[in-house]
Amino acid sequence: MSFFDSFKMALRSIWNHRLRSMLTMLGIIIGVGSVITVVAIGKGGEALLTSQFAGGGNNTFEVYYMPPEESLMDYDAYTEVSYSEEDLRAIESMPAVEQVIAYALTSSSVYRHRESSGAQLLAINESYYELNEFMAESGRLLNDRDVEMGRRVTTISPGLAEELFSSEENPIGQTVNIENIPFEIVGIHDRANQSFFEFQVDEALLPQSVWPMLYGTDQMDMLNVQATSADTIQSAGISVTDYLNETTDRTGHFEVINMEEIQEGISQITNVTTTIIGGVAAVSLLVGGIGVMNIMLVSVTERTREIGLRKSLGATRGNILLQFLIESVTLTTIGGVIGIALGAGIANTVSIFADWPFLVSVPVMLIGVGFSMVVGVVFGLLPANKAAKLDPIEALRYE
Repeated sequence: MSFFDSFKMALRSIWNHRLRSMLTMLGIIIGVGSVITVVAIGKGGEALLTSQFAGGGNNTFEVYYMPPEESLMDYDAYTEVSYSEEDLRAIESMPAVEQVIAYALTSSSVYRHRESSGAQLLAINESYYELNEFMAESGRLLNDRDVEMGRRVTTISPGLAEELFSSEENPIGQTVNIENIPFEIVGIHDRANQSFFEFQVDEALLPQSVWPMLYGTDQMDMLNVQATSADTIQSAGISVTDYLNETTDRTGHFEVINMEEIQEGISQITNVTTTIIGGVAAVSLLVGGIGVMNIMLVSVTERTREIGLRKSLGATRGNILLQFLIESVTLTTIGGVIGIALGAGIANTVSIFADWPFLVSVPVMLIGVGFSMVVGVVFGLLPANKAAKLDPIEALRYE
């Protein structure tokens, strides 16, 4: 009997016992589907995090001033850090730098009547929107006229709006107090393309020109730099920090986040997590394999007379062994293919809701099918060997 004939017999046997075969394949389907889902979600999450921190079109970075350890308790950003127009021009002229802006950042309380909430305050100009994507959920964003005229206006984040206003109230046009100075809310802003799991921060954006009114200084303590591309972000960061550290007389130093280290750290964390969860999911493959072995032993028992008849007609032990191995491998392979389709479907659904890349690689799929076939061989070997060793005379007498 040829391999093709054995394969057709295996398919016929599976089809004749459809419900039993499907229940047997269930463990394989769940196991392979779980592994594919976990790996795809892990890779998609890793790609999203990497693109947000170190590439994928994200070519902006922050410059941080690190004061000496001995002065951390007495650190005052406004006396330690400020960027002159000369600094900004020098940085913007660097080959790897596209644009640079300075802004101020601090934390304070925002009051409305008796309600108050802690928030992050940012003193910005309209150029800030060019480096950081914002959108107006309602109302408008700040503009150059607000900065030029020193208008006491603000836009607040949705979280801060929920803290200060009831669901029935419209915050637009309302007044809030920041450092005992009233500001009119002209818009509710949100960060564009925010990820499913990104941390939400309550914040209020203010025109830079009102900062001296609040804190008695027009010095901006934060630096936002846009590199010419995601590929030049590392060299831009090195150039900027080298310039600031060489030209400053401050006791601390400037630095940026090492994007390559972040990317490596993200990959390590996601790979470890994916491996652990994938390993737990793969346990169901073991359970599925035991189910395959069990049903193949039942099949051998049910087909004892058939085995005896085939042996009496000249089938060798190898023929019988191959027949049952093919049936076992076919059963698990079909389950593996269904599991891959199921896992890819679940991963795709998660990626749509989480708004991250859908990544199911061909090698992972091939490994899933290959592993299913290995399970079929390993757990089908015992039943197949049992069938092959049956004595044809005893088998023909079996009732």
